[in-house]
Amino acid sequence: MNKVKLTTLTTKGGCGCKIGPTELHEVLLDLPVQKKDPNLLVGVDTGDDAGVYKLTDDLAIVQTLDFFTPIVDDPYDFGQVAAANALSDVYAMGGTPITALNIVAFPIFDLDKAILTEILRGASDKLQEADCNLVGGHSIDDKEPKFGLSVTGTIHPDRILTNAGAKKGDKLILTKPIGVGISTTAIKRGLLSEEETKRVTKVMATLNRTAAEVMKDYDVHACTDVTGFGLLGHLTEMATESRQAITLNKADVPVLPRVRELAESGIVPGGSKSNLRHVKESVHFDEHLDEIDQIILADAVTSGGLLMAISGEDAPALLKSLQDKGVEAKLIGEVSDGESGHTYVK
Repeated sequence: MNKVKLTTLTTKGGCGCKIGPTELHEVLLDLPVQKKDPNLLVGVDTGDDAGVYKLTDDLAIVQTLDFFTPIVDDPYDFGQVAAANALSDVYAMGGTPITALNIVAFPIFDLDKAILTEILRGASDKLQEADCNLVGGHSIDDKEPKFGLSVTGTIHPDRILTNAGAKKGDKLILTKPIGVGISTTAIKRGLLSEEETKRVTKVMATLNRTAAEVMKDYDVHACTDVTGFGLLGHLTEMATESRQAITLNKADVPVLPRVRELAESGIVPGGSKSNLRHVKESVHFDEHLDEIDQIILADAVTSGGLLMAISGEDAPALLKSLQDKGVEAKLIGEVSDGESGHTYVK
């Protein structure tokens, strides 16, 4: 297999980030409102991670899709990260993934086919780790490589977790460090060591399966996974959908190594800057937090951790259970007094 730096093949050095929430909202405004099906329990009218459709009184399916351009150079690692990222949406809803379809765009006549084989092998191995069955997929010839998966899971209709259930007094737990967008931008520019690259790749490729399984033993009120809209974006979504206010303790948020140093030198993806602009009206920063602090908290994440809201009484036990299972979980804030839909960063 010819060695190729996959991250150099994205147009304009694209970060593979989601379309910004402001731009996406403008697009969705022009779409017709669909007829409401009573069995559609979670649809496009909320900011949740996946759709949920009830089949019977005891069974619902969870459906999601995610794909992006390469954010690491090793094709096997890219496949692993893409699969973990797509599976995460099912875990965030409280579901169990059962089947997946590959989505492939690849310059098949310009790059070594062995590169695509390695991408698919990485995804396949990650699906096996999740006990999720690969059932097919679709591919197109494209100048820019892109890869992802459509994942279907199952859940009991009464046990669905959304981002809308947070209650005043709840504590917030995050299960992975942030700073992924800044770190992967640094990878594209050759600014991370091999050890640092392995660290951020491991974070992205780690399944949220263990965290989700531990979570099922507790009365978690709300959950989402932290991805393209950044920690602040997903916190604000949770505050808005739950009609609550959230206080975030910046010092408690786990961050990957050297992220502040890289951000200070200008290594910040465009998606992270867009995230910060999007939340500026609903996020209130302590006066001691500078622009770099703010951009890190808004940094676009790929395959991030679960963000859980649970009662203050149950939070210590859940946190310990997660950490005992090897999950990098931290208590980062709480549902607090304040204006509904707003986040206060201290």
